[in-house]
Amino acid sequence: MNRLAAFVGLLLALCWPALAGAQSMESVLSPGTLSKAHAKWDESCRSCHTPFDRKAQDKLCADCHKDVARDLADHAGFHGRLKAGQSCRGCHTEHRGREMNIAPLDTKAFDHKQTDFLLRGKHADTDCAKCHAPGKKYSVAAHDCLSCHKKDDVHKAALGAKCENCHDERNWRDTRFDHSTTRFALNGAHAPAKCESCHKTREYKETPRECVACHRKDDKHKAQFGDKCESCHGEKRWRDIGFRHDVDTKYLLRDKHRDVRCTSCHTGPLYKEKTPTDCLSCHRKDDKHKGTLGADCSSCHSEKGWKEVQRFDHDRTSFPLLGRHVKPRCNDCHQSLVYREVQTTCVGCHKKDDKHEKTLGERCADCHTESDWKAPRFDHGRTRFALKGAHAKTECRDCHRDVRSYRETPSSCISCHKKDDKHEAQLGERCDSCHDEQRWKLARFDHNRARFALAGAHLTVECKVCHQSLRYRDTPRDCLSCHKKDDRHKARLGAACDSCHNVRAWRLWRFDHERQTDYPLTGAHQKVACEGCHREPAPAGRKTAPLGRDCVSCHQKDDVHDRSFGPRCDSCHQTTRWNQVRHTAPGARQ
Repeated sequence: MNRLAAFVGLLLALCWPALAGAQSMESVLSPGTLSKAHAKWDESCRSCHTPFDRKAQDKLCADCHKDVARDLADHAGFHGRLKAGQSCRGCHTEHRGREMNIAPLDTKAFDHKQTDFLLRGKHADTDCAKCHAPGKKYSVAAHDCLSCHKKDDVHKAALGAKCENCHDERNWRDTRFDHSTTRFALNGAHAPAKCESCHKTREYKETPRECVACHRKDDKHKAQFGDKCESCHGEKRWRDIGFRHDVDTKYLLRDKHRDVRCTSCHTGPLYKEKTPTDCLSCHRKDDKHKGTLGADCSSCHSEKGWKEVQRFDHDRTSFPLLGRHVKPRCNDCHQSLVYREVQTTCVGCHKKDDKHEKTLGERCADCHTESDWKAPRFDHGRTRFALKGAHAKTECRDCHRDVRSYRETPSSCISCHKKDDKHEAQLGERCDSCHDEQRWKLARFDHNRARFALAGAHLTVECKVCHQSLRYRDTPRDCLSCHKKDDRHKARLGAACDSCHNVRAWRLWRFDHERQTDYPLTGAHQKVACEGCHREPAPAGRKTAPLGRDCVSCHQKDDVHDRSFGPRCDSCHQTTRWNQVRHTAPGARQ
């Protein structure tokens, strides 16, 4: 018998290539009929078997059963926790007929620790059918609590799906909850309170957190002071009041204000209507100035008594008295107690002295002083055009035509130096970017402020090498404009020369294919010249011409299989050498 088997094996080895397409021969050698699940492969033995290689069968199984392959790769689920080297046929036997169950499972002997869901507490005693629906794979059973306990969720999903935050696997009705993890920690007298005292229903998230929700009957103010009971009351005891007006508010009570009752000032809802803190809110009837001096009555009056008027300091107003303004009496300027009706601008009194005919506005004090109107002073440094360098030696009339045109004088350089602009207005009107006020012909320019900063070998190049004329902005900034003769790639690598070359020297170049592209070079690819793959000129705006990422893009002439194995040449060939072939696919089990 052993000799006969050896003879048949030798015969198959010699004749197998000729019989590769002969399904009848494979059918003859089949040990039996396949199950219903695999019936469609009755005439396709190679879908599950590789000639003379029994170990390859597991790889073919995993190619079809993707979910099992994923568990094996992740070491998860039942299959992912099996011992290494255990083959599929050890548990799943085929060729036993159409009605054969090739995936039997002994539910009583099954160890649930081999799965991703450990059975603890009452789950260990639960019947399998309560979690695993009939006709479906065991692995698709849900892991979340609500899938089985939805009917037990008296909160109607208001608290989300994480039932384990309160319930555990020992007993669904035994709950635990740390109230400090919520937005309302229980402190003081709240700690011993029963849950149902605040939570009237099972929808806990809708429970209000305001004090009045539970203490409305205790509110003796009848909501006049709003809902922020904690401003005065504490959690230890409701009757303990801890409000200090001088500390807890921005309004300190002094003198006669201490004798006033709270409701005398707080007449409306406290937090809906902001209590005013200005004097006029209570003392409007006492205001002889008719509101013209504002609400800061404390400037003259005090809290000791309204009629006790303290000395007025004019320096605290917007018009302090200086120079000759100190001598006039109050009623010389203030004709009535409505003090603000008096003029505070210079032109109010000195309109006849204004030689500039209002062209400089009403800020006479910028030049004139309170000591003497006729002794003007002017600091040009306070204007938008400070005089420096050669400008400081210029007389006023050289720029200002007359005393009425001071504000109309243009301040741009080009207004005076237009004839000196050799750049034909191409660089704008900011002449001071290069020229200064000492001397027009003494120019400076920081090239780092331009769109093309100079670095490396560019620093030693003379200006005229790049700038053919004084119209500097016409100078191109791309590399090829100057280095086209140095481009040995003939535009096959685009116009972004700085991807490899640097400004220190054109011959110094570096390109990290692994970091700067998404195609790292390995093996023999590292020795190939750039033009070996990039053969076509790069289109405008791109670094290189489109290039395929699959092996066949470059190795089509080396593909002796005529694409019968597809474009994934790397399944067998390696980058170290094309003729070096591996017979085991990457990632396959040995």
